[in-house]
Amino acid sequence: MANAASQKKIGPVEKVILKNKLEEISEHWRPRVVGELNGQEVKVVKFRGEFPWHHHENEDEMFMGLRGTFRLEFRDKSVEIGEGEFLIVPRGVEHRPVAEEEVEVMLFEPANTKNTGNIDDPEFTAVK
Repeated sequence: MANAASQKKIGPVEKVILKNKLEEISEHWRPRVVGELNGQEVKVVKFRGEFPWHHHENEDEMFMGLRGTFRLEFRDKSVEIGEGEFLIVPRGVEHRPVAEEEVEVMLFEPANTKNTGNIDDPEFTAVK
């Protein structure tokens, strides 16, 4: 029989409706956590324009297009991401997302990953 102290409290099992979560977002570049699993966070974000160049020293980062088209720029190339497509940026790789028009994106990354990576820029810092 399991010890009560060793049992983790499990929350309710509920589906996430991305459309509703995205409707709650009014600011660009400020990801919101919509789910957590195994030490990872699922986030949604809207963005438009250019994000600062940055990298994540210890974390890989996944960008998945939900609505619209954006590009991930690297120092040596640029990759366009459309709806239903994703790209994983390996840890340590300098990058910046750029969107000519507003886009909706899902991010998947380790919990507590700072969205601005190795830079401090309050204009782009995620809301907790």
